[in-house]
Parts: sequence; C-alpha cells; structure tokens
Amino acid sequence: MASIWRNLAAVGFAGALAAFSANPAAAGLEEVDVELVMAVDVSRSMAMGEQILQRKGYVDAIRSPEFLAAVQSGLLGKIALTYVEWGNAGEERVLIDWRIVEDETTAKAFADALADAPIRGETRTSISEAVIFSINQIDTNAYEGLRRVIDVSGDGPNDHGRPVTQARELAVARNVTINGLPIVLDEHGKRWSVVDDLERYYRNCVIGGAGSFQVPIRNRQDFAAAIRRKLVLEIVGVEPEETPLVMQAAAPGANDGGDLCTVGERATARR
Repeated sequence: MASIWRNLAAVGFAGALAAFSANPAAAGLEEVDVELVMAVDVSRSMAMGEQILQRKGYVDAIRSPEFLAAVQSGLLGKIALTYVEWGNAGEERVLIDWRIVEDETTAKAFADALADAPIRGETRTSISEAVIFSINQIDTNAYEGLRRVIDVSGDGPNDHGRPVTQARELAVARNVTINGLPIVLDEHGKRWSVVDDLERYYRNCVIGGAGSFQVPIRNRQDFAAAIRRKLVLEIVGVEPEETPLVMQAAAPGANDGGDLCTVGERATARR
C-alpha cells in the first residue's frame, strides 16, 4: 500500500508542479491542490434509502485512510472541499461550506458535519444548474486550486434548466473538470427512467474537462467503494485506467447527434 501511494504522489506532484508554475495563486487566495465540489442529487427520483446510502458513502469516504493519503500526497498536501445538494433549477444548496482538509482532524470534522446534516428532497433534476452553481462556488471562494473539479452524482438525466451540454461547455471553458457518479440501480420502480443507459448519458453529455471520468454505481453494495475510489482519483489527479468500473469521457461530438443529451427535457415537454 505504501508503494502505491508513493507512486500516486509522484505522479500527482509532477502534474501539480506544472500547473503551479503556469498558474500562480491570485493575490489573497489560499493555495490548495484541488478545489472540489461534491454536487449531490437529492431529486424526487432518489429514494430515501438511496439518499441515506449516498450520504453515508461520502461520509465514510472522507473518513477513510485512502482519502487522507490522497490529500496528503499533493504538492501542497491540502484541498478545499464543499458539499452541495441539488434538484430543481434554482434550489441548489450548500450543505457544508468550503473547508480546508489537510489532516485527520480536518477530514473527520468535515465528515462529522456532513453526517449530522439533515437529509432533504427536491422534485426535478437539473444537472445543468447544479454545474453552473458549482462553477460559481469555485469562482467565488477564498482558494486557488491547482485543479478545479465538480463531482456530480445523480440517477437521471437533466430535465430542468438550461441544456446540460451548455453547462458542461461553460465548465470546460472555466478550466473546471466535471466527473460523474451515475446511480443506475434498478429498484424502487426505477424502470420509469426516460434514459435507457444513464452511464452512456453521463459519459456523452455530463462529464468533461481534463482527465474527466465517471464511476457508475450499479448496486447498493457499490456505494461506499465507488465514492471512495472516485474521490481518491479526483484528489490525486491521476487519470484512471479504462476499466468496467471507471469510464472516461466520450470523444467530443459523440453525443448521438444531441438527441441523447436532451432526452430528459423532451420527456418533460411531452408530460
């Protein structure tokens, strides 16, 4: 395990050093390795049991030794972290505001605050507005990250707000990477979903930017391991290998002529 983290640290250090040299911190902002927004779906399609699993997955991941090792492997050895919940357009909420995580104490404090926060629900699914909201959180915080990342979880396509690809384009233009955690459990009547392949939807329409990838959750037992692995990869900044669990973004333009990326909006219009 120690040798693995030494290798990850070496790769992460080299990438971070290059970014640091090209992009020094703006005056008055605290430098960190990563500015990371965890943008979490709490729309109506997320059953309460899934919301509880999702929340516990993030809490356990942040408390894990793998997460802390990833944080401390960076050039600066610290990250800025925030937790955002989203559903309807305009109803995004910062549940845990930006905090520095750099050691066991700060990681535990963030995880404890998250574990104690109430769970709520919204109705519709606006991935696009969640991304725009998250970009604004990054642009207006007190930190300057060598990398800027939005971690989006969700169990359905965008059906509210502006087109999801428009939000992705804005993120990429702002040097923000979007990674995905598509939740594809087929339970609690989930066959109503208007998209047949949520993994393909996220890969073609949601994620984007340098080194972007997604980690799908296909069963309830996957939550904790998938979230932990995803956060570690995001923090270390090592592009994942192509495996059945981790999938990288599709090539630009590989979005089924745009039809796939508007499936949620078209279903809403029909209703």
